Amino acid sequence: MLSAAVDPGHPLVGAVLRARGAVEAWELVRRGTIADEAGPVRSTRRPEAWAGRARAVDGGRLLERAAEAGARLVVPGDPEWPGRLDGLGDERPYALWVRGRGDLRNACLRSAAVVGSRSASAYGLHVASALAHDLARDSWSVVSGGAFGVDAAAHRGCLGGGAATVAVLACGPDRLYPGGNERLFAEVVEHGVITTEHGPGVRPTRHGFLVRNRVIAALAPGTVVVEAGLRSGALNTARHAQELSRTVMAVPGPVTSALSAGCHRLLRDWHAVCVTDAADVAEQLGAVGEGLREGGGTVMAVDGLDPATRTVLEAVPARKGVGPAEIATAAGVGMDEALRRLGLLAAGGFIERTASGWRVRPGTGAAHHVYQRV
Repeated sequence: MLSAAVDPGHPLVGAVLRARGAVEAWELVRRGTIADEAGPVRSTRRPEAWAGRARAVDGGRLLERAAEAGARLVVPGDPEWPGRLDGLGDERPYALWVRGRGDLRNACLRSAAVVGSRSASAYGLHVASALAHDLARDSWSVVSGGAFGVDAAAHRGCLGGGAATVAVLACGPDRLYPGGNERLFAEVVEHGVITTEHGPGVRPTRHGFLVRNRVIAALAPGTVVVEAGLRSGALNTARHAQELSRTVMAVPGPVTSALSAGCHRLLRDWHAVCVTDAADVAEQLGAVGEGLREGGGTVMAVDGLDPATRTVLEAVPARKGVGPAEIATAAGVGMDEALRRLGLLAAGGFIERTASGWRVRPGTGAAHHVYQRV
């Protein structure tokens, strides 16, 4: 398993994967000769260490440990693989370990990355939570890193607003870090997705957090930095977003606050967009957010949905929310299929989650195209 043997996002491995495929790349890693096949990619001393790790990998046991933790493996080409990651080129993840009831690809279709300082001020925590909550109320999901401070506030705000949130971690799916966010991670697993490049048993490292940031930036069409010092990891995420030609946004703060100095630098030197609320963010994310400020909308027309997804939409009530099991029965599909289609419909802005379950989102026009179940 490449993800258990080689450094995440290494361009040498990515180049060989692109040219030779996963099977040959794995054999080259095991033999320690992958650098010989990399062509113009500069050499590295890492292949010897990778070969040692590869020979020690027990793929079957790795999958067993993942299953015990409730994690699944998602690889490029799978239905759940987010296509935006392809923008990373040879630094694209080789695979992702995923936990949660949500669908990773669907959750990222209509999303914004929200990042910031771990030691956030009361101002930063309030802004992150409120911004994420309001985005969620308009059926946007939030991607962040699961850390203390702004990340955790953004995840909680999104969950409170009724949308799925995506936590991208720098550790194995069975060693969720930081441990102090255990309750938050349990909520994310229940209503969203946790994902990581690292296999079971891997502990986080300082370098791992920096490498992880490129995935956060790649999963969403834009990144919002709420509060960050001049040497914050959030600026690293913003740099990745800029390199990917994604929208970079920053929230201004008090000029006397060192925690907002990074945001002010983004605004002054990086030409980041100044945002103050969810409507600003949605407006900046192009056609996907078009019309949200004026009272709601969907990513696509109902008529553009495939037949299976439209069938599930027709089974969602327009008023009182119901659970996925009832929707699956009404649509005549299995639970897993219903959950996948519900995730897509939520990402598209057609439906919303309420305290009693899923319902058609008011004001989208979708209610006029489905059966008026109550």
